[in-house]
Amino acid sequence: MGISRYAYKGKRRFDISTFDTEDTGEFTSRDQSVDEFVENLLVINKKQQKLYSERKEGVIFVFQAMDAAGKDGVIRTVFSTLSPHGVKEFCFKVPSAEEKSHDFLWRFWSALPPRGFISIFNRSYYEDVLVGKVHEFYKSDIVPDRMKDSDVIQDRYRQIKDFERYLYETGTRVIKIFLNVSKDEQARRFISRIDTPRKNWKVSSGDLREREYWDAYMEAFETMVNETSTPESPWYVVPADHKWFARLLVSRIVRKTLEEIDPQYPPLDEATKSSLQEYRAKLIDSLGEKGYREQEKQPKEYSDPSLIPAEMLQQELLQKQAESDEKLKENGFKAVRKLLAENYMIRSLNDIMDAIAETPAEEKEEAEEEGEEDDESTRSPAEIREHIKEIVEDNEKETDNA
Repeated sequence: MGISRYAYKGKRRFDISTFDTEDTGEFTSRDQSVDEFVENLLVINKKQQKLYSERKEGVIFVFQAMDAAGKDGVIRTVFSTLSPHGVKEFCFKVPSAEEKSHDFLWRFWSALPPRGFISIFNRSYYEDVLVGKVHEFYKSDIVPDRMKDSDVIQDRYRQIKDFERYLYETGTRVIKIFLNVSKDEQARRFISRIDTPRKNWKVSSGDLREREYWDAYMEAFETMVNETSTPESPWYVVPADHKWFARLLVSRIVRKTLEEIDPQYPPLDEATKSSLQEYRAKLIDSLGEKGYREQEKQPKEYSDPSLIPAEMLQQELLQKQAESDEKLKENGFKAVRKLLAENYMIRSLNDIMDAIAETPAEEKEEAEEEGEEDDESTRSPAEIREHIKEIVEDNEKETDNA
């Protein structure tokens, strides 16, 4: 999984002037990344369910970037398939008067995830060493006299590292992602927002004024990464000029993080297992002979109490992949084609699973009912890839800057 060259863990220095924001890794086009992207979402969903069930460790994913770098789109696409029970996003704006009356980390404590949960920080305490540094907001803070001669920003780097080390040592990982977009690409996205009436609300005069401080922000981002990267709480610098690659790379980072945690469903002790068998016997009695026979007709895997529906769906998917890989790929492309038409705006994991599980015959029947001709089942994977590419190109102008 190619993410190591984007990772900064305290030893390697980050030089923002030499970083290629147009990098797309091993891929030369968007459609080449589709298979891996969908697979990553499936694995992330599976691991998050186990994380929530195990309740041993919490995770924070921090996102920082310049305006229009694509934070909202990345968060929407990579995390939208996860259960809302165990995931929560926090968008931190300009601090309120009450928040400013406390230390700069105070307002983030209430957003820390319980064990088993994921918190997404859409901007974070790092704003205080970014915009706070560029505009020197700290100079207007009311502080004790003993603090007036201190190097506020340098102190904050140390305090942030101490804060993140404390979280790691008490059961919460902090993974930090900097979406690095170029100044020219930001300009193109601003222009697209101005030219598209439904996106006008996304642009303000303040956004344009901040571009005047671009060099100062680049220095602040570079120093932030170099001063606060640690092995336990690394920074990942993600090339963000191509949104599809940024989303893929973030899905890799999230997947790798959860795989390193390696959560497991909690095992049951013998007493609990025995109790479950007693409950099972009582439930069978309540069904009666006829009801129990009907229950026995259900697929055996559904009767396994250790599996939850999404987990079982993924096991079925893997089994189908082993049995008929080429056929499943074609069905997978059908699902992906639908997703790409919405620019990776995936509503739920079940949408992916249901679409992949559809057979060509079922799709053909549906198409005939609607008076449409379905030629997808006769297409080769290469032809379907080409069709995906055409759909992406047709929709990119309208949706890629969302």
